[in-house]
Amino acid sequence: MLKLILTIIQVLSGIAVTVVVLMQSGKSAGLSGAISGGADTFLGTGKAKTLDATLARWTKWIALLFVILTLILNLID
Repeated sequence: MLKLILTIIQVLSGIAVTVVVLMQSGKSAGLSGAISGGADTFLGTGKAKTLDATLARWTKWIALLFVILTLILNLID
């Protein structure tokens, strides 16, 4: 029963990761953004208030949940 519940939560978290990633806007700066992209860093001052920052934060937490559930389900077998 526990394995079934964890599997359902894992499937839902996988779907949630997919949806959250697809909702994020694309980073189309390309190579020029990688070379001179110092203004848009991870620790930028105003980034925490934007929708993309919120989605990026949710992506990290949901992906972490997915990985942990995968490890737990692998250990249960």
